[in-house]
Amino acid sequence: MSEAAESIPLTEQENPKTAQISSLATEEILRLMNEEDARVSEAVAQVLPDVTRAVDSIVERVRAGGKLFYIGTGTSGRLGVLDAAEVPPTFGVSPEIVQAIIAGGYEACHRAVEASEDDFAAGARDLDARGFNQRDVLVGIAASGRTPYTIGAVQHARELGAFTIALTCVPDSQITKSAELSIVPVVGPEVVAGSTRLKAGTAQKLVLNMISTATMIRLGYVTGNRMTNVQTRNVKLRARAERILMAETGLDEQSASKTLDAAEGNLPVALVMAYTGSELPAAKKALMASSGVVSKAVEALRKKDDLETNR
Repeated sequence: MSEAAESIPLTEQENPKTAQISSLATEEILRLMNEEDARVSEAVAQVLPDVTRAVDSIVERVRAGGKLFYIGTGTSGRLGVLDAAEVPPTFGVSPEIVQAIIAGGYEACHRAVEASEDDFAAGARDLDARGFNQRDVLVGIAASGRTPYTIGAVQHARELGAFTIALTCVPDSQITKSAELSIVPVVGPEVVAGSTRLKAGTAQKLVLNMISTATMIRLGYVTGNRMTNVQTRNVKLRARAERILMAETGLDEQSASKTLDAAEGNLPVALVMAYTGSELPAAKKALMASSGVVSKAVEALRKKDDLETNR
């Protein structure tokens, strides 16, 4: 590789395997893309120890009252927004717990606002505007690892004393020098040179899936492999909630439906009521005291019942 090529970030380099892709038939194009995509899972597997450290640190901070923030530009920023948006309906937590910031604001989610990524100071300003502080965690997402907006945000967060994580696909890039922990799945050059919405974007999405999901599992918002805190906002989710309630408690379909109605459609409340025989107000109060974790609420109510029984 030439000296000039070595100075180009890995995500921007040309892929020799796809050099003639524009002259190929459709099926050959797709086969090449599929072969390149197969590298992504392998790359993510190599960084699982780093993802593990990230999740453990996030769990520790959130339990102490901190929040998880994602920040990025372009595709990286949109992936952060997508992951953060999925957390509340899936796990029944406040949207304050996991937040996303994208350069250029939410307009950038559906329209390119690429110039905003060059503003080094803007990332710090956007963090401050959200009330980011030293108790929180920041994941700076930048495929190339050299985006000024994201690097500025990560450096600012670290100066505040927050825990900082870099998610990039370029080893030893500038953002890895700014963050306390770096997660770097190396997927190599893209099928279309520089189009990091492809392999790099897929790798970032996989890692973000792991971070948010494992964090919520560790915090207690999943029982077994069931979404026991899912919000019943439509017919599909109502049916899912009834199935979970039946599977968790052994109730038949009619009883599960009645219990869910009595819980005002709130699955965690219905589970607490079914497990403990408590009424709606007591179940709600216990869940509020346990930050919405069903198992903790059930344990608290059972301990209370035992104390009253033994008096």
